[in-house]
Amino acid sequence: MNFSLTNIDDQQISLDNFPHAKGFIIIFTCNHCPYAIAYEERIQAIQEKYAPLGFPVIAINSNDPHKYPQDSFENMKIRAASKGFNFPYLFDETQEIARMYRATRTPHVFLLQKANGGFNLVYQGAIDDNYKNPQAVTETYLTDQVDALIANGEVPYRETPPIGCTIKWK
Repeated sequence: MNFSLTNIDDQQISLDNFPHAKGFIIIFTCNHCPYAIAYEERIQAIQEKYAPLGFPVIAINSNDPHKYPQDSFENMKIRAASKGFNFPYLFDETQEIARMYRATRTPHVFLLQKANGGFNLVYQGAIDDNYKNPQAVTETYLTDQVDALIANGEVPYRETPPIGCTIKWK
């Protein structure tokens, strides 16, 4: 489940760059999708709350920029700067990582827990149950799982259907 991709600061990032992490919140996202845009502030809040607790957010854009120029690496840099992203935003130019994770949507979340020198996938799917209105959320799928991991050290695997735009494949 590990990878090495280029971050918006032109540095290579892998999960090994976070030796003290207890796990990771991997979010496949992009610049143009209205669902992804609707979640940007929530993703920043998740990073702010959970990175200090050992669960940093790593965002990955796997969209084909030839189909959606808004999702180009240069436009990723511009968007991240304009929105003040507080998490790594990586470009999966070959789409290999999206395929490895079997990501299908933007946003599509994968919660990993470090275990036995590797990673266990403990949750995948949606961030919550209302992309349009953060105040109307009744199910906080992702943060419920992270909170349970922090409290209990483990959670039963859970999956919800991801919502959002499809990944734009080459």
